[in-house]
Amino acid sequence: MNVLLIGSGGREHAIALSTSRSSLLSKLFLIPGNPGTEQLGENVNIDFKDQPAVTAFCFEKNIEFVIIGPEQPLVDGLSDYLRASGIKVFGPDKAAAEIESSKSFAKQLMQKYNIPTASFSEFNKEDYEKAVEYVKSSSLPLVIKADGLAAGKGVLICNSLNEALTGLENIFVNSEFGDAGNKIIIEEFMTGEEASIFAVTDGENFVLLPSAQDHKRIGNNDTGKNTGGMGAYAPAPIITDELLKVIETAIIKPTIDALTSEGRAFIGCLYCGLMITETGPKVVEFNCRFGDPETQAVLPLLDGDILKLFYSAADGHLDESSVKYSGGTAICVVAASKGYPDGYEKGFEITGLNLDDKNIVIYHAGTKRSGNKIVTNGGRVIGVTATIPEGDLKKAKEKAYSALSSIKFNGIYFRSDIADKGINRHS
Repeated sequence: MNVLLIGSGGREHAIALSTSRSSLLSKLFLIPGNPGTEQLGENVNIDFKDQPAVTAFCFEKNIEFVIIGPEQPLVDGLSDYLRASGIKVFGPDKAAAEIESSKSFAKQLMQKYNIPTASFSEFNKEDYEKAVEYVKSSSLPLVIKADGLAAGKGVLICNSLNEALTGLENIFVNSEFGDAGNKIIIEEFMTGEEASIFAVTDGENFVLLPSAQDHKRIGNNDTGKNTGGMGAYAPAPIITDELLKVIETAIIKPTIDALTSEGRAFIGCLYCGLMITETGPKVVEFNCRFGDPETQAVLPLLDGDILKLFYSAADGHLDESSVKYSGGTAICVVAASKGYPDGYEKGFEITGLNLDDKNIVIYHAGTKRSGNKIVTNGGRVIGVTATIPEGDLKKAKEKAYSALSSIKFNGIYFRSDIADKGINRHS
């Protein structure tokens, strides 16, 4: 069948690569895609916000199946629009996608259905003074989250009262996160180690993919500002088989069932960001799509046919046997532009992208083609993923960083400690 993939980042490059290997695929189209996906399918320059144009393109090219990568088109209801036109879609409808677009909705859902998460209070912009009083009477550290979408950056971890008050002022008075910050959640700070779980679901049954650990902060040892993610590795040793069973029964299944009970059946990939605390796993956040850069580390570890899995979920009859974990290890290291996640320059030539190693993939994220050159075009520029067949994180890390050392662009920045937590757990 002809397949359309929506998105332009590293996550979409990873999905495109896995999808391109499927026996079910006739032709892959991408809206808009990136320079890395050019070899895998046909990039098409249509604005995916234009839902009628996307739908018309599907009819024109006889596209039977659409995979939606990023959160924004899901939250904007692209799935709903396409399904109303009779096109099968991997990706939740607007109502189910609210589990990401509204932290308030997600927290209230978890509270109602007893899904373990941090205790919280919520405040609107007009409640600024109440929020200030609440913070003054709360124990520290605490976490302030913008209710809406903020590109992975709408979370402030406040270790002092001054940090919390400044954070409130920046969100409510200075509109640092725009409309996404018109409402906030203030949460208790959870201690532990984070991990990510992807559940591919048809709204009832689900398949869990290998666990991963993301590195959100810009600096080594998890310091500095939050980003969209500076690297990831999979599987995460902290998620043992026993712990995975707990996560499945106490968090994943109840959440999928809860969404269905609320008339918001979730079809697609439910991302669960977890904190593994002393008292067990708790939900940090849900996303309505694959995580980036975790996808770039998880998908290379799957044997089987990912397109078959996605299509069966969209068709309402999940084929749980279509993929399985290979037993290997993968690490993705993100190379970013100097200055990210704040201001940065673009347009620098990237060299060293043509590596001849089938176990190394360079995923394009913030790149574009300029003549016969590839240049930087975003904050997170590329993700270098190394995959090895055995469970040796240290070896995978060495392979990833060795590959990264041959890639150059002006102002290249990356963390040097991706996967160290997992490596230290084994040492």
